[in-house]
Amino acid sequence: MGWSAASQGYVGSSSMPRPTTTVALLSLGLALAVPAAAQQFVQQTSTRFPTQAEYTNQCTAVDIDNDGDLDIVWANGQGYSSQGAALAVRVYVNNGAGVFADQTSTRAAGITGWYRGVEAGDVDRDGDMDLILANDFNKRPQLLINNGAGVFADQTTTRLPTTTMSSARAQFGDVDNDGDLDLVFCNNGTTRFGSGQPRLYLNDGTGVFTDATANLPTGNVAEQMDVLFLDVDNDLDLDIFLATRASTPNQSRLWKNNGQGRFTLQTGIPNDGAAYSYDAGDIDGDGDLDLIGINAGPSNGELLLKNNGDGTAWTNVSSSISPNPTTDDNDSRFFDLDMDGDLDLVVGSLGSRDRIYLNNGTGAFTESTTLMAAVSDATIDVKVADFDNDGRFDIITAQGESGAFQNKIFMNLTGPVDTRAPRVVTLEQVSVGLEPVDHVVRANIWDDMTSDRGFHDRGVTLRWTVNGGAEQSAPMAWNGNNQWRGVIPAGPASAQVRYWVTARDWSNNLGTSAEKFFTEPGPPPPPPVTGDLNGDGVVNGADLGQLLAVWGAAPGNAADFNGDGAIDGIDLGVLLANWTV
Repeated sequence: MGWSAASQGYVGSSSMPRPTTTVALLSLGLALAVPAAAQQFVQQTSTRFPTQAEYTNQCTAVDIDNDGDLDIVWANGQGYSSQGAALAVRVYVNNGAGVFADQTSTRAAGITGWYRGVEAGDVDRDGDMDLILANDFNKRPQLLINNGAGVFADQTTTRLPTTTMSSARAQFGDVDNDGDLDLVFCNNGTTRFGSGQPRLYLNDGTGVFTDATANLPTGNVAEQMDVLFLDVDNDLDLDIFLATRASTPNQSRLWKNNGQGRFTLQTGIPNDGAAYSYDAGDIDGDGDLDLIGINAGPSNGELLLKNNGDGTAWTNVSSSISPNPTTDDNDSRFFDLDMDGDLDLVVGSLGSRDRIYLNNGTGAFTESTTLMAAVSDATIDVKVADFDNDGRFDIITAQGESGAFQNKIFMNLTGPVDTRAPRVVTLEQVSVGLEPVDHVVRANIWDDMTSDRGFHDRGVTLRWTVNGGAEQSAPMAWNGNNQWRGVIPAGPASAQVRYWVTARDWSNNLGTSAEKFFTEPGPPPPPPVTGDLNGDGVVNGADLGQLLAVWGAAPGNAADFNGDGAIDGIDLGVLLANWTV
């Protein structure tokens, strides 16, 4: 999305169209000579995707019909800096073996716009995935509700505020821990590369949203390109990272959540440049989320940032990417392509070849040129997912802006099968109050791939026992990015509760967290009985004996019921008035 001076002699602008001199080259999709036998990722677009020629901006992989395979929704919309033709949101349905049919006409009939982004989330908690479409050129975002069978209805008018915006991306996440998915939007105001106030919408629990932008830091931000939820400090609330391609002072921003859905600016983020997207993943295995900004470094290279652990300081380690060319890159994803326990990297490039990098385990990335044929095309979005259910991550790319607009799929044919279980990085410790109540439990869970919805799961479950009894369980709902949320019902007073989480990834690997414990509060203690000096709950001869034994001046003694510093007839009268046995 921004042609660099180094690669094309041109910098993207809101007032000028992109050059078209490379369109013919891009349409050829030139594949450099790499022996097929050496390739782990083989392009099989012609046999797996329908033939299409539409301007695609972004995509998401999601099981729209709950049949156990991942479908694809493409956000299409014509025009780079100026509005072109409205296009259909395109729905590709998987046959289970990674072969896709275009079923847009029956699943999203008549839904068109200028879509820059699409994401999935269950906004009404009915067990299926709905869609949010980020609409550009000062249009209203659109919310599509799933009927449970993967057929979508546009319910924008009854569920979203009437605000229009020029939006490049939207994301779902539960920012206020009330159990439903809220929404955050990039907003460039009235023009494609203008300036606007990012927007936050809160869900009422039924999938109806109200504007809560006042919970975000106020002020316009120029040229917003991407936004993502992530928990930078593992405190189990979702923070926001907003990416902009504008120069300082309108640099990208990290906003930290106070736990109640109110955000403040976190300082200490290194300056970035013309960022087109960010992705989050633990590149060095130290238990926190790091960041990569595509085109965000000097001369449009990638910007790689290591987290200090709580998101308050970040170290620029961009030199750990080798090579880090100054090409017009647009998107990236982390994933473990060789199953060695660290996250590798794929970078999608517009006007140059897509690239794959191998991680050495410490967050240093070296390009491998043999894993995938070098294809020069118009990639502006990339996703990884297991589309044929063989336990290997495949790659899809969205093609737009220039070129032939044929979206592509690269199948992982020879890589190792995923045998690594998801990891529960952070599990919430239940706190108790004065009486038993339902207990919210959140968990940050990572697997061997990244997306704006974390990893693709086949079920995350909260499990618990009460007083050592039979195991009980309840599904946990996806809560945003790498987080899931569940509830343990209130138990009997003073009950001992043991709980843990299991998570199953798309390859059916099962991960189990460590166990945690809490004790339900017991019944309130009875009020003290005046005159009960030995604490046995009754006032009788034993208490009378204690009082007589200290008769006289005894300041501070428990038998001095009226607090006058003496044990005398007044105190004896109080004791006898409360005599119970």
